[in-house]
Amino acid sequence: MTMTKPMIRIIDGNEITDREMTDEEFAAYEVTQKENAAIEKAQVKAQTERAKAKQAVLDRLGITADEAALLLG
Repeated sequence: MTMTKPMIRIIDGNEITDREMTDEEFAAYEVTQKENAAIEKAQVKAQTERAKAKQAVLDRLGITADEAALLLG
């Protein structure tokens, strides 16, 4: 089964043209998609690590996140 390439919309004044990506545009699009997925994965990992570190501090202090918010608020 052949996969169709994403479309590109070109707007020039009132003229709108939709066309299929060229091979070069599609290759660049795929690279960008992979880069974006890697960035998102890294962001989720960093967010998870921050949450774990925060919870570890709260556990050492023996307080909940709500209690910490009250103390710092």
